[in-house]
Amino acid sequence: MKRRLQVTRALTVALPLLFLVAASLRHYQPLDPAVAFPAGEIVIGVDASFPPFAFDEGGESRGLDIDLGIALAREIGLSARFVSISFNGLYDSLIAGKVDLLISALRVEPARRDDVRYSQPYYNNGLVLVSEASASLEPEALAGAPIAYEYASSADSQIRAWERAGMRIEKRPYELPAYALDALRFGQAEGALVDATSYRLYAKTQSDWRANVSFVTHDPYVIAARLDPSDAWKLVDSALSALKASGELARIVETWL
Repeated sequence: MKRRLQVTRALTVALPLLFLVAASLRHYQPLDPAVAFPAGEIVIGVDASFPPFAFDEGGESRGLDIDLGIALAREIGLSARFVSISFNGLYDSLIAGKVDLLISALRVEPARRDDVRYSQPYYNNGLVLVSEASASLEPEALAGAPIAYEYASSADSQIRAWERAGMRIEKRPYELPAYALDALRFGQAEGALVDATSYRLYAKTQSDWRANVSFVTHDPYVIAARLDPSDAWKLVDSALSALKASGELARIVETWL
């Protein structure tokens, strides 16, 4: 009798849950690329004047953002078509429906969230503190250290912020981030503060040089999609997660940076 009572109580709890699950499954519709992208392809807006993310080579768009767009479309099961647009016209083209997505080294703009959806980040172009591998320098140990950086850049702004916070830094300003990295490599500074892309491009030209790299800030690049249809954004974000999990996104980044 006691056993029967326990079973009855268990069924009383479980049956409503089972009905809820069944109802959810009945109303669930898998994301359909044909609904999200009715043209049968994904039209991607890009500013092709920002190498290595996107640039024109003999009439053909190339770069990290181009390869990413192709990989995303392939993951979703469609082809990608790229439309070259000036940077200032990117969002207007997206909102007007001339393109489905923007993949163009974009940062999240909070004021545009009423008009577009943003994906998860696919690249971090934050500032990095670079030091010799044999003499690693961490951000918390900068006091008194000579630091090279590009004058009037985001690195310059970060140096000034540290100074306002009371940190004493021996400043070494240079005209270009590559010059700041040269200063580090030739022993004229203990560290160099540059954006991640500048460091990665520089390191590619100095294959024998070993450095220690620490992120100081985060500057994520994201993909923008229209608010409707929402399935487009969901498919893109899901495909981006898959590219990260498979290592394909990392391979694309390594190819160009």
